[in-house]
Amino acid sequence: MEEVDRILIHSLKQVGTEVCEEIDSVKQFNSELIVEAVVRCVRVIDPGLGSALPTSLPPGMSARFRVGMSLAQACQDLGYKGEIGYQTFLYSTELEIRSLLMFLVEKLPRESAQVSDQPAGKSVVLQRAVAAAVKAQLALPWLPPNCRLHHETQCFTNKIGWCVCVCVCLCSCAVISEVKDYQCHSLLPVTAQPCHHASVLSSLLEQHAVELSAAQEWEAEWNSQGLLSRLTPQEYRSRKFARLQKRIEEQLRSATLPCPESAIGGSRSTSDLSELLQGFRGSAFTGHTLTKGTHFIHTQKFTFTPEITADVSSIPVGPQLKENVQLCQQEELTSLQQQFQQLCHDVDLLSAEMKHMSVTNAQVLNELQQAELGCADQGEKLQLKKKTIDLLPGVDNNLAKLQGLVEASAKRVVSLASQWEKRRAPLIDEHRRLKEICSNQDLESSRKLSEIKSLQEKIRVSAEEAKNKEELYKQLVTELENLSQDVSRSSYTLRILEIVSNIKKQKEEITKILSDTKDLQREINSLTGKLDRTFAVTDELVFKDAKKDESVRKSYKYLAALHENCNQLIQTIEDTGTILREIRDLEEQIETENGNKTMANLERILDDYKAIRQENSALAAQVRES
Repeated sequence: MEEVDRILIHSLKQVGTEVCEEIDSVKQFNSELIVEAVVRCVRVIDPGLGSALPTSLPPGMSARFRVGMSLAQACQDLGYKGEIGYQTFLYSTELEIRSLLMFLVEKLPRESAQVSDQPAGKSVVLQRAVAAAVKAQLALPWLPPNCRLHHETQCFTNKIGWCVCVCVCLCSCAVISEVKDYQCHSLLPVTAQPCHHASVLSSLLEQHAVELSAAQEWEAEWNSQGLLSRLTPQEYRSRKFARLQKRIEEQLRSATLPCPESAIGGSRSTSDLSELLQGFRGSAFTGHTLTKGTHFIHTQKFTFTPEITADVSSIPVGPQLKENVQLCQQEELTSLQQQFQQLCHDVDLLSAEMKHMSVTNAQVLNELQQAELGCADQGEKLQLKKKTIDLLPGVDNNLAKLQGLVEASAKRVVSLASQWEKRRAPLIDEHRRLKEICSNQDLESSRKLSEIKSLQEKIRVSAEEAKNKEELYKQLVTELENLSQDVSRSSYTLRILEIVSNIKKQKEEITKILSDTKDLQREINSLTGKLDRTFAVTDELVFKDAKKDESVRKSYKYLAALHENCNQLIQTIEDTGTILREIRDLEEQIETENGNKTMANLERILDDYKAIRQENSALAAQVRES
């Protein structure tokens, strides 16, 4: 970590951060230095974002919190993914600050990481300006001449507005022959389809956006509904198309039915399609009625009537003829309007009578149906009473017969019940088995469906990761090509090689320690096995002699006690090792907590809390005074 901290401090000094020479680790950074370093880096990375950030903390605690939140938001805008907030700057820990500074240093432009010991003459400044201009020109995407918007095109576009036209592109899928012939012979090129040449780019972008949104909607619908239908995509599309066609046919069929309310100016239909078709039918009907008597026909009638032909010699000429014709036309128009109003009145009367008759007819039909139902009920009751009266003369015999029928029916019901039980048991077993199979199939299908969805999600995530890694690879390759071979890079390379060599040495030492540990464990296992075998053999020999000799019996007891004491001693040693390992773990945790400066941060938080309370009390006093 020392090498990393040295590199970070060197980079921070290059961007203008005032770091003392005594500071050689991130652990020694205080809140003021952290805020200054972060603001300097943000200003170099994004001047517009860092221009509003102060390089030092204000004296008030509320202002400090606001500055901390602003810095955290700026770092998140730059793409920092770790946990960050005002506490990162006011009550910081070593790990959080190191990760944040490493992110900001990696985000710094490459020009800021170069050494600043080069001569700053006019030629150097000019070369840098030329290099920046060339790099900016190379960063712009190349556009063909047809897509470049010149000054005249921009002025024309500002005058006519940026419009979008529907473009028809060639379809690569299977199409019918007529559509294919149209696309090959009659379809204009895409650049010639929009009404203005300036709208080609916007039209193509709009067409691409429409196709992309349609593809995304289809993918979402297929993942949500299509997979549950257990159909192929072609079958699902055909079924959806059939449903849509059926709905359109129903709408057209309902719209083409005669509607008296629409003909007499009543309530309109709720469906827009029905209203449109009704309007077409109404306009056609009106046009048909108007063609029964046109201006030419009425002129002929007025011209060729017997009264006019008789006085043809007395017809005035010139303007008087025109005035007579206009008067005749006006009188005819008035009479036709009166006739039309009379016909409308008659139609209204007839429609009202038709409504009244339809209501009356419905009432009469309802009463007739109720009367027929009452007659049927009365007929059933009459038949029952007739059968009962017929049975009255032979009451005893009929009762005996009825009793016999009841007993026979009961016996038949019992036999049928027994037969049904015999058939019912295997049917119930079969039903349960089929139900269990069905439930297992449903569970299996749901499991496979969930697996398919998870696989699709994994594929999508993998594709995004691959795309991101490809972009990162291209960016790293570009940065590698743009890196300058200077002294700082060689020093960094040497430091990295030193770090790698130290890591290799540490790995070798760890491997050696692991091999020694394995050898010791193997030796301990072999000694433990040898001890157990030796004790078993000794126990067997001494136990044989203990049956005959009293002293050997005491030796056997001492042997058993010695073995037990040795086992306790070994267990004590193992427990001691476990306790020592736990002590080392706890010491490491204590060191980690001490590195996080928990107690110091807690004291600072308490001091800040007291300062905030004092500020609040001062503000409240000012409010009361005002």
